Order: sequence, then C-alpha cells, then structure tokens
Amino acid sequence: MRYDPMSPTTFDLFADAEPEQEPRREQIGEQSFVLRGFALPRLDRLLPALEAVLAAAPFRQMVTPGGFTMSVALSSCGTWGWTTDRSGYRYTRNDPQTGRPWPEMPDVFFELAQAAAREAGFAGFVPDSCLINRYVPGARMSLHQDKNEGSYAAPIVSVSLGLPAMFLFGGFERSDKSQRVPLLHGDIVVWGGVDRLRYHGVLPIKDGHHPRLGEQRINFTFRTAG
Repeated sequence: MRYDPMSPTTFDLFADAEPEQEPRREQIGEQSFVLRGFALPRLDRLLPALEAVLAAAPFRQMVTPGGFTMSVALSSCGTWGWTTDRSGYRYTRNDPQTGRPWPEMPDVFFELAQAAAREAGFAGFVPDSCLINRYVPGARMSLHQDKNEGSYAAPIVSVSLGLPAMFLFGGFERSDKSQRVPLLHGDIVVWGGVDRLRYHGVLPIKDGHHPRLGEQRINFTFRTAG
C-alpha cells in the first residue's frame, strides 16, 4: 500500500536499524561530495526533531508557476521557507498555510548541516533555511538549479533519509549529461563553489519499505537564503 502524502507522519524510533554504510567521502565534482552515512550518528535526534517541525508545519503539495501539482510533498523550517504557487518560486518568512513564521530550525539540523559542509570543505556555512521534501514511490524531482537564494556563495547541503534514491547531478545546462548517484539512508550530498549552479534532480522513487521511515524518502535541503 502506498503512503498517503497528506497523512500524518510518524517515525518508528525503535525499529531495527538497517546495516550501516561504511562512512566515506566520494567526490562527484570539483567542489561536490557525497558523504556516505554521515547523518546516521545523529538519527535518534533528527527524527524526533523532524516530527516536531511537521506538527507545526505539515507536509503539503504545492503548485508550480506552470500550474502543475508537485509529486513531492514539502515543508520548511528556519528563518526562510521555500514555497511555490502560480505567482512563482520564492522564500517567505511565514508559512502561507498558517500565516505564522516557519518553525525554528532544530539545533540538530543546524549542527548536521554545518558539520557536513565543513567535511566537504565549506567551513563557516550558516544555513537559514531547511526545505523538507517527502517522496513516496513514484515521486520525482526534475532537473533544476537552486537560484532563488540571495547569494550563491554558500553551498547546498542535501540529506537523504529512508528509501533509496537515484540522484541526478548534471552540468550547467539542462541538456548536459547527468551523473547518476545512488543515495542511501543517511547519505549527504554537498555542492558549492564552482559547482553551486549545477543542475540536479531525483529519478522516480522505487517501491520499497524502509525499516524506520516506511514507504517514503525524506530529504532535507539546507541553504543560505537571505
């Protein structure tokens, strides 16, 4: 049975852990890295913090400027939250569904983002936005660039939890050939510097069941938006 993307999200904090990956760093671009299993040591703090964020700002499926409903469900935390509707893509200080400020970024989120950026050679990263995406089987993200930020000086830190994903890491034109980078539970991709505006996306998620997160992939994307 497929997961209802609008239903309440709960995580099994006591499920048997899947075999952990051997921590290692893989270079996929001049200033781009995959940090295998980097998020796993913080997992027992990440999941309760995520539940608290989602209680205040539940997942929702947004509409693109072209009028298409995204297959991925979204939420945000931090000073700035990323949103989209018929009027365009942008960051806002308030959740458009509630009119209230987005939830504060949990300390464990901030610490993880900073540690991953530092491991990839980007010391001093200060994220003020965390976009939270939920992919159910069949959901995907088309190739795109992250260009809504006020500056491109800071890197992007992308955390993958739950079901495996095939990450597409392209060039500086949409038509450039993309690398296919498999991502597993706990992996983090960091890119910045000369690679900051490379196209990237996610192929449709395959059916599966993760022992702790069920039939879904959760992705955190940390950026400096302001």
